[in-house]
Amino acid sequence: MTDTTHAHRIDEPSALLRAAGLRVTAPRVAVLAALREHRHADADTLIATTRARLGSVSTQAVYDVLKALVDAGLVRRIEPAGSPARYEPHTHDNHHHLVCRTCGRIEDVDCAAGRRPCLDVVDDFGFTIDEAEVVYWGQCPDCA
Repeated sequence: MTDTTHAHRIDEPSALLRAAGLRVTAPRVAVLAALREHRHADADTLIATTRARLGSVSTQAVYDVLKALVDAGLVRRIEPAGSPARYEPHTHDNHHHLVCRTCGRIEDVDCAAGRRPCLDVVDDFGFTIDEAEVVYWGQCPDCA
């Protein structure tokens, strides 16, 4: 049952945009909605889904929206080797990814060691490390 007494739920695209200090525009709302449907989507998928919602939107407009959303911390851009960039709603939970080498399917997995930044390095070269990105490669059950 949906609670309609609250005008703006935090997971509502317009509320997320406002909370991040961004203007609420139809392309931004449509891209965020598309990301809810297609986690780990590439830009082409998001462009097609956004166009289906809005009727027309330029390719550049979607790329501009994605950049603004990444810069605002609402969306995370991941770049598995050999794959186009993918986008996902940024949940700030420091999760990692499983990637199928055959079909490119991507799934979220919990932090490798259970705490930030998940991994300790032997020599940090003076860096202050706040995040680790781990990509596990293999084959999904459908491709195995």
